[in-house]
Amino acid sequence: MGSGLHVRFGLGTFSEKGSRPFAGLVLADERVVAVNALRELCAGIGTPLPESTSTLELLVCWSAALPALQAAAEALGTSGSTATHRILEQSVAMSDLRVHPPVASRQILMSGANYFKHVVDLIVDLGPGKTPGTEGMNPEQLRSHAQALMNRRRAEGSPYFFCKPVSAMSGPFDPIVVPGHAEQPDWELELAVVIGEPARHVTRADALRHVAGYTIANDITNRDQVWTRGDMKAMGTDWIASKSAPSYLPVGPYIVPSAHVGDPQQLQLNLKLNGDTKQDESTADMIFDVARLVEHLSSLIQLLPGDLVCTGSPSGNGTHYHRFLQPGDVVEGSITGLGVQRTPVVAESR
Repeated sequence: MGSGLHVRFGLGTFSEKGSRPFAGLVLADERVVAVNALRELCAGIGTPLPESTSTLELLVCWSAALPALQAAAEALGTSGSTATHRILEQSVAMSDLRVHPPVASRQILMSGANYFKHVVDLIVDLGPGKTPGTEGMNPEQLRSHAQALMNRRRAEGSPYFFCKPVSAMSGPFDPIVVPGHAEQPDWELELAVVIGEPARHVTRADALRHVAGYTIANDITNRDQVWTRGDMKAMGTDWIASKSAPSYLPVGPYIVPSAHVGDPQQLQLNLKLNGDTKQDESTADMIFDVARLVEHLSSLIQLLPGDLVCTGSPSGNGTHYHRFLQPGDVVEGSITGLGVQRTPVVAESR
């Protein structure tokens, strides 16, 4: 996780075999300390931890939890006291724990079509007539049309959002379970924003103050089921059939606080399928940046602490390669400073 002006840390949810999940502080070497084990240390250095038993509860009182967690991380990273030594002796390698989604979010908001190159590639890959106004176009005309469309959207348009059920969330090392009705399950690596303060009608200038941190998400999508068919064709998209199966949103491994991430528009996303790089793009390619996404969402709904705002996926999806997920595949996703996901793909058994 590296180092900076302060000791870097992550926050996640973990469990040992047969035990209940717990909130854990993730140290630079990816060793995990239970947050409850830090209470005496935090009280002793004058930054008491709020009474909380989960990551969500910590995020609900983030303004008090963050300085306490930061002080604990600083003490564990720099102090050689008996107290810190005893806590470090109790730490466990993350690889020896089950890693759950880092927070039990109440709302999951997904930004669609938010990477310039991704949307252009999708329009071209879908072919003429598959998106409005593209009938009869050749590939060169399609690309030119799509680029003009995205430039206009960036200048004049608004973000597009939909919801994903919380039951779709899974851990960063849990299998992606493909249901029998899916023929073209696809990957979509995304930067996920974790809300830390309630947000309603916030301005773009103030939006990032409501962000607790960032993590990794993979918005698995059944491409063959995105569009409604037959007598329901006029309804447009079907996000339930295409995106909402259990395990269709691996999240984690942990949340990194905003202060340790820096500019969210300067992060590199990388996704590998069986070791081969498929997505490798900067968040700078977003059509609408994180602050604009939070501003827009808060103008429409109430954002709550612990909510996930997934910010869209860059180019390099399965539609581009004409290759979709299959049982036996392994998907590895990483984002600068946020760790790594490794998810095997399996078929659903019924």
